[in-house]
Amino acid sequence: MVEELVAAGVALVSAGAVYVMAAARVVKQYERGVVFRLGKLRPDVRGPGFTMIVPGVDKLRKVNMQIVTMPVPGQEGITRDNVTVRVDAVVYFKVTSPAEAVVRVEDYRFAVAQMAQTSLRSIIGKSELDDLLSNREKLNQGLELMIDSPAVEWGVTIDRVEIKDVSLPETMKRSMARQAEADRERRARVINADAELQASKKLAEAAKEMSEQPAALQLRLLQTVVAVAAEKNSTLVLPFPVELLRFLERAAPTPQQPVQEQRPPLESLPDPDPEGLNSGQD
Repeated sequence: MVEELVAAGVALVSAGAVYVMAAARVVKQYERGVVFRLGKLRPDVRGPGFTMIVPGVDKLRKVNMQIVTMPVPGQEGITRDNVTVRVDAVVYFKVTSPAEAVVRVEDYRFAVAQMAQTSLRSIIGKSELDDLLSNREKLNQGLELMIDSPAVEWGVTIDRVEIKDVSLPETMKRSMARQAEADRERRARVINADAELQASKKLAEAAKEMSEQPAALQLRLLQTVVAVAAEKNSTLVLPFPVELLRFLERAAPTPQQPVQEQRPPLESLPDPDPEGLNSGQD
């Protein structure tokens, strides 16, 4: 009799242990448990820690609540200005309602991935190439709204969307490189012209000051000689001021023109023997 009671007690303990092992579940800190009892969703969501279910009746499904990083494969499309590009992005999302994420959609990860690819192709078709290259923040916000609208019904919230890379054809890259080079050359010419204008104004002011003080030109000449001599050149070119040439030209006497003797014509000469005295002597 005692042996039968001991055997029954051991069997009961074993059955209880088996039941506990079958009913015990552990939900991690970053997970939530959704319980289905006979196929029907239970309203209470199991939090992290140890929990129990009815074996054979309840089914526990764990849902990850962490932020999921999902890369979006590169999508080829034609922009609004007829340029073929290939764009890839990355989506950050998390589950906010575990029950809806399990019930409303079969696989919320796959659904978000497909929605992200479709929205990315749509964004490419609605944007221009300059927007894809320089105005990505606005495109990221638009892409986030397009993905988040249907994802809210699935119990998923889109945290952020980032466009990673924009691949361009080689011909377009060369054209953009030529455009950038031409723009830089234009800016260089404008800067050079502005510098020449400023330098000419300063030189005009300097020339005005030197014209009022002639000694300043001589001092400037001596400074130039010192600067050239500091280079240890074997040949020293000494500029000759033009003002000195003009001074010498004004100071030099002008040569006088030779005076030519004026001779009267023969008809106007006076008669040496008006009374014929010489003829009488003959």
